Amino acid sequence: MKSETSPPVISVDDLHVQYDEKYVVDGVSFDVHPGEVVALLGPNGAGKTTTVEVLEGHRRRSGGNVEVLGFDPQHGGRSFRERIGIVLQEAGLEGELTVREALTLFAGLYPNPRDVDELMSLVELDAKRRARVRTLSGGQRRRLDLALALVGNPDLVFLDEPTTGFDPQARHQAWSLLDSVCGGGTTILLTSHYMDEVQRLADRVVVLLEGHVIATGPPAAIGSSHRSQTEIRFRLPDRSVALELPDDVAAIAEVERLDVTIRTQHPTSVLATLASWALGRGEELNALTVDHPSLEEVLLELTSQPTDQRDAR
Repeated sequence: MKSETSPPVISVDDLHVQYDEKYVVDGVSFDVHPGEVVALLGPNGAGKTTTVEVLEGHRRRSGGNVEVLGFDPQHGGRSFRERIGIVLQEAGLEGELTVREALTLFAGLYPNPRDVDELMSLVELDAKRRARVRTLSGGQRRRLDLALALVGNPDLVFLDEPTTGFDPQARHQAWSLLDSVCGGGTTILLTSHYMDEVQRLADRVVVLLEGHVIATGPPAAIGSSHRSQTEIRFRLPDRSVALELPDDVAAIAEVERLDVTIRTQHPTSVLATLASWALGRGEELNALTVDHPSLEEVLLELTSQPTDQRDAR
């Protein structure tokens, strides 16, 4: 369960990473609290991978302050690595090992590992315990990757595109598995190009573009500070009623026969006005629907705006 009263698991303050003459991460700041699932989002080249590599201790920063589990990951050493788990997009593992042998081997590297048999059950690989790694399907291999990241009983897990290549059923199974992991109090930093996955798993998102944080917040609320509009639709009982809509609603309404469409950044206000108007007339707002912008639409809009417009918000 997430907690914002405890010290952050991850604290990033004014992070800079420079390659040659260019800053690929340029002043990034954010926190991740215990038990949270936070997703780093942005197009390719936004600085996500570089940021995560710094947090994992695999890349040196050019400037700024970073703490992960109370360590500077750049100098964390073994004590730091024993408390994190990493799921890479592709993990190199000896194909002739069995699933149980691989997990037992990795468990031996940690002072307080999870029980290997319980972990195989958690990731639904019980039936494959004697199967060699090279014989596993893509989905089974990904579950093994997650098990290897969890075998050290980490406080923090880095997930890099955890369900790439999964079919829809396997992805939903993986989400349920991650729910179980989070339920145990593990903190997760996630990168994913699947916005439905982010909406399903993440408590908060941090959107990066050109090395800068351009938005942060819960997935459902991330669009509230920019121009993406909510779409309200309903059906009129009679065409003539369109002429009697409240003036402020009529000014933004699109009416086609009996169907009304309203696009607005202020859906609560518009809905309150419509409800009051309908109640006053004794009418129902038939076929009423309210569609908020999807996270994918929000992300596309945020990352396509000119820099001066983003900075003006």
